[in-house]
Amino acid sequence: MKHIEVVDRNEVKEVWLNRPEIHNAFNAELIADLIKLFESFKNDKSLRLIILSGKGTSFCAGADLNWMKAMKNYTKEENFRDSKELAKLFSTINECEVPVIGRINGHALGGGLGLVSVCDYAVSVKEAMLGFTEVRLGLIPAVISPYCISKIGESHARAWMLSGERFSADEALKMGLLHEVVEAGELDHRINEMEKRFLAAGPQAAREAKKLIRSVVKNLKASEDLTCQMISERRISSEGQEGMRALLEKDKPAWMKK
Repeated sequence: MKHIEVVDRNEVKEVWLNRPEIHNAFNAELIADLIKLFESFKNDKSLRLIILSGKGTSFCAGADLNWMKAMKNYTKEENFRDSKELAKLFSTINECEVPVIGRINGHALGGGLGLVSVCDYAVSVKEAMLGFTEVRLGLIPAVISPYCISKIGESHARAWMLSGERFSADEALKMGLLHEVVEAGELDHRINEMEKRFLAAGPQAAREAKKLIRSVVKNLKASEDLTCQMISERRISSEGQEGMRALLEKDKPAWMKK
């Protein structure tokens, strides 16, 4: 897998997004590889814990510019298929049978917050900035919204998804998106501590507890088609097209020039 590095420690697997030169941004290949990887974990009965992180200075900066350049010319139907694949990524990680710890080593923006939200426990460095930045491109955080809103609630979703403003790790901690914030030099030590805590649980009990939670909470799958439909419409809208044009051309969108 070209853009992912996996460190296999028997019952623990470390999954590293490995596109540090572009802040571990998504493209179609990375999405497909992550889906394939997490689906393969279903057959590993010895697996007890997954640690998800990013190489370099960022966790995940959302969509790759080249990927966005391609989707700018997609039809609504093509955008829907593309969005369904992204939705499959988040649902696959969310439904992973074993606990997933997010090692948030740096900035997490747009779709990167979707990855943070599907982690069962997320520890971030204090310097990280996060944000639902889609609206500043004339888009909306549609596909990630079921997972993010289930973590932060309606009030915080309204406060941050509508402006697209970035917020600090400490702010993300307050809203429940993160579970801990530490100094950069303490991140690995804290992840090691949390690894020991999660491995103290009975292996099958941990799997059953995660299954229990999924069964009790609202069914996220029901909203998948709706969110994919909404982002498909946004991407081909005049505002969405203008926002993506401005990003790709390093210009301000028309609504900011008034």
